Amino acid sequence: MAWPGGQWAHLYKEFSERASGLLGGDPGTESEMAERVNVLPFFYGNITREEAEKYLQQGGMSGGLYLLRQSRNYLGGYALSVACDRMSYHYTIERELNDTYAIAGGRSHGDPVQLIDYHSQESDGLVCLLKKPCNRPRGVEPKVGSFEDLKEELIKQYVRQTWNLQAIISQRPQLEKLIATTAHEKMPWFHGAITRDDSEPRLLSPPRTNGKFLIRQRDSNGSFALCLLHGGNVMHYRIDKDKAGKLSIPDGKKFDTLWQLVEHYSYKPDGLLRVLTEPCSRPEGEGANGISTLPPLPRNHPGRDSTGEGILSRIKSYSFPKPGHKKMMARFRAKTTDLNPYATRLENTKHTKEAMPMDTEVYESPYADPDELRTATVDRKQLILEDGELGSGNFGTVLKGVYKMRKSEKQVAVKILKNDDNNAAVRDEMLREANVMQQLDNPYIVRMIGICEAENLMLVMELADLGPLNKFLQKHRDIAVRNITELVHQVSMGMKYLEEHNFVHRDLAARNVLLVTQHYAKISDFGLSKALTEEENYYKAKGHGKWPVKWYAPECMNYFKFSCKSDVWSFGVLMWEAYSLGLKPYKGMKGAEVIQMIEGGGRMDAPANCPPEMYELMKKCWTYKADERPGFTVVEPRLRDYYYDISQ
Repeated sequence: MAWPGGQWAHLYKEFSERASGLLGGDPGTESEMAERVNVLPFFYGNITREEAEKYLQQGGMSGGLYLLRQSRNYLGGYALSVACDRMSYHYTIERELNDTYAIAGGRSHGDPVQLIDYHSQESDGLVCLLKKPCNRPRGVEPKVGSFEDLKEELIKQYVRQTWNLQAIISQRPQLEKLIATTAHEKMPWFHGAITRDDSEPRLLSPPRTNGKFLIRQRDSNGSFALCLLHGGNVMHYRIDKDKAGKLSIPDGKKFDTLWQLVEHYSYKPDGLLRVLTEPCSRPEGEGANGISTLPPLPRNHPGRDSTGEGILSRIKSYSFPKPGHKKMMARFRAKTTDLNPYATRLENTKHTKEAMPMDTEVYESPYADPDELRTATVDRKQLILEDGELGSGNFGTVLKGVYKMRKSEKQVAVKILKNDDNNAAVRDEMLREANVMQQLDNPYIVRMIGICEAENLMLVMELADLGPLNKFLQKHRDIAVRNITELVHQVSMGMKYLEEHNFVHRDLAARNVLLVTQHYAKISDFGLSKALTEEENYYKAKGHGKWPVKWYAPECMNYFKFSCKSDVWSFGVLMWEAYSLGLKPYKGMKGAEVIQMIEGGGRMDAPANCPPEMYELMKKCWTYKADERPGFTVVEPRLRDYYYDISQ
């Protein structure tokens, strides 16, 4: 597939940003974290414990001398090496599920630097205070681990073969760790589900080098075996997976991935008869299936789906369809079903999978097919209106309709302006809304298809016929927290898109989030929205209007200032609505009372049964000062992480 230069650059940039969380799970902040840590003068990268001790010795071994290095057994983690009383001590810094960092049994911190700052004042379990950083010698750069090059190559492969990043990434948060945890399948030393008897001739074939090794799949429960040649004999070490998913040789060090285990035993025997020296490559041609050279895995292996295809290899070997081709899209969806951790498995079950956003016709842009030319106007002859209102307001009514495009038909919602003598202001408002919507194209935002000037002024938009989120929740009070989080996360992705494109919504609320399905939300109602210039970071209204005060940030009411940060405040209220199952915020209070409560430092209590992590995020969104409030680039990854965690 040939991409224009600019489009390739854009795709690669976006994929790199989203896939940069592969070693930790978070698409935006993990990349920034790695960059921040990488420039620290006392960060040494992927060095061993022994190498760390040598650097501490070169630094003089004074009490409290320390350095930071990358963890070689925990994904996204670090290790702190400290000198005290001429001895070296090492502490693992794990990256926790809530995006914080902690030494086992210790306090959590926002990042490794905060952790180090804390332990420079409080030993709190360490052998001594951290007093002096052991900076890298001149000319020494942080060491890059062996997996980094492979990771970058896999990212490039994904970009080359993926035309729709949202379809692959947005709805598949576990893809962020998939590459890291299945990277062994790309390694020459991984031989798949061969037997013990099959492994021995491979290792005994020339050259018979001591330390020659391979890893094979033992069973479908995540158990492997390390097969090692020593003194002309093949030794077999079982590799078990515990309940937390950690891999280890019995009584040995635990690792998140097989490649980390191999990396460790390649420099240190640590209980084995000898170190791993030479990988025993698979026989030529075994398991070749296009790009991937994976050996065959048993049908019930967790890396396979019901068709017997491996998840990672399937993504790489599949030729992605061109946008707009429905039959090819159906094949694509069928092949990527297993990437969705929230879908019910089809294998050995009578249940059907949940309908995900990418399974709907409105996920793909109406103009994704290049043969369908995008236009600002809709020919009335191409528009068929149906009976029955979807909604109504001061402007008129919203009807369901069908828009006949060149190659296909699309169900649409048609906002119709009523004809009367006093509709000039409403007409201008509708045209402003249309102008904003025509500039937006995101799967989680209701797309504007065009304006139709006929018997009435009509705005033709995508259809989301399950209606507003708040009303849906009021009718479906048995909805799962996971489902609510899924929808709220989708809204955050749409808002992150607006933030990146310098748009302020100004009317974000559950009533303005429409549902295509129970698992697919779209942001709507852009009547108050504003596009900011590159020089602006906020819009200032000329005066107070008919505003939804209960959803507005303090700076909106006090200074008439609207920005993406004020949208974040509104998003916090929307979250409260969602987790309260559609209740009205600040129930029983008038606007002036709400303003007084907020100015006094008060905030709404957590909704009943709301996850504490989500209420904490709401309170972050309700930070009084706009410049201290997180943006959607922070809010969206936190929601993504939580959604991923509860969906395991």
